[in-house]
Amino acid sequence: MFNHKRIRDYGVRIGRLQTGPRNAITDVEGVTVGHVTLSEESSQTGVTAILPHQDNIFKEKLVASSHVINGFGKTTGTIQMQELGTLETPILLTNTLGVGVAADALFDYMLERNPEIGRTTGTVNPVIGECNDMFLNDIRAKFVKREHIFEALENTSSEFEEGAVGAGTGMLCYSLKGGIGSASRIMELDHGSYTLGVMVLSNFGILSDLLVQGKTVGQELKEALCESYKEEDKGSVMIIVATDLPVSERQLNRILKRAVAGLSRTGSIITNGSGEIVIGFSTATRIPHDKPEKPLALTQIHEEDMDTAFRAIGEATEEAVLNSLVTAEAVKGRDGNERPAFKDLIEKFGVSLKP
Repeated sequence: MFNHKRIRDYGVRIGRLQTGPRNAITDVEGVTVGHVTLSEESSQTGVTAILPHQDNIFKEKLVASSHVINGFGKTTGTIQMQELGTLETPILLTNTLGVGVAADALFDYMLERNPEIGRTTGTVNPVIGECNDMFLNDIRAKFVKREHIFEALENTSSEFEEGAVGAGTGMLCYSLKGGIGSASRIMELDHGSYTLGVMVLSNFGILSDLLVQGKTVGQELKEALCESYKEEDKGSVMIIVATDLPVSERQLNRILKRAVAGLSRTGSIITNGSGEIVIGFSTATRIPHDKPEKPLALTQIHEEDMDTAFRAIGEATEEAVLNSLVTAEAVKGRDGNERPAFKDLIEKFGVSLKP
């Protein structure tokens, strides 16, 4: 499935809970991911699409929520999501200046599948997140086009690549090459077994802050590289969370807030210029677009079960960030700017990841 060794292949085991079979967001049944990667010279960017289920999501919406850890970032769709507590489109990730074209293409994608939009019913709420890839990518050139959005949406799978792919092509993480990373956790409760999956678009942090299971790996690498190695955090991280746990929108929002625990365990201090935004949904209950004759019956867990979900999102977020780092390849992009790959540096300098 994946294109590189992942963090567990280096002997690192994050947390206590069991992973899903893929250890990815697509362990939640029905969730698929698609990438379009644009990597050539000064074009180091792309788009990533997440389909929350395989039916018509406008007609069968999902319980959803979002949480802003630090607001130095841009999204579309999260205001209505917070108000209504539902998701009605796929989720797209791209670079900051690609948000407009992504929204326009997603509008057309939804209009084609739902002729009633704007005629006999209301409009549609596209959900899109971004990070700034301007260091490696010529972001002003706006390489992401409508056809790339459609290609990502129409070619999703439960198997997908991590690292410098899709929206993660030009992203940095802890001053190294970052990008797409994913992980999942199984939650065993008295009434059943459930899955929570996380996918990150990582573009944040400075090298000296990087931790792997509490070990100061980033500081070791910085000292090995030399003190003049430039550290600067002007990025963001988009965290997409999927689960089949039956929760209300309020409960889901409580779970999303705990993603910050996973970020912090990798060393993030949530700096001023970094936007940390979490978007999540539950596939357990579908909300019909058309009003039924009877009131909706929504199943939700008891609050006493929430701690397991809190642990799951923290562990999965931490591991997803580390996977985004360790699977990324070194990239040289705009104006000769480049960032090394984490995996190359730990091999070169003989740095162990084990605590």
